[in-house]
Amino acid sequence: MMKYELPDSQKEVLPNLLGIVSVAALGIAEFEGFLKAEIVYTEKLTKHTKVSVEYILRLHKLALGHLYSFAGDLRSVNMSKAGFVFAAAMYLPETMSQFEQDILSKLPDRYNNTEDLVRDIAIVHGELLFIHPFREGNGRTARIIANLMARKQGFDALRFDLIDERRFPEYVTAVQKSALKDYKPMIELIQTIFPE
Repeated sequence: MMKYELPDSQKEVLPNLLGIVSVAALGIAEFEGFLKAEIVYTEKLTKHTKVSVEYILRLHKLALGHLYSFAGDLRSVNMSKAGFVFAAAMYLPETMSQFEQDILSKLPDRYNNTEDLVRDIAIVHGELLFIHPFREGNGRTARIIANLMARKQGFDALRFDLIDERRFPEYVTAVQKSALKDYKPMIELIQTIFPE
């Protein structure tokens, strides 16, 4: 996985509350945190659960709060990956507020068809990945939100494992297109990993 490009070069291992210095050990601690968050949020899921900015921030805090002081907070540094620049840190509060107003607040409690659900999962997923609100854990947070949106409608989790190294460039392109409000590539990708 490609590392982020930051204005101030960051070490391989982010400073953390547990003093972990091993990349492998930190990866395990992060994995365990996200696993716990997905289990807790799945257990709390109801037909009235609303995805909001606050909901996303709380999920991130639960997942990484044991590791990072910035867990659950919008990032304060600008970030890019492979030459693609994510939303500017100084505008993240406004960007996230707009995301909630334009997209999250309009998500229905129930869907009449799978096509509309796939479309909304793709839009939320693409926008969240483009915004990249957190210093770490954006992809994992976005994948959990997508899974929760599917589970709320009675489906299993999406098959993100099908996005392998060969398909990863397609995924990156879909995120970049989402930044331009062209959601078609992300919708097509989500259709291929949606549970049957």
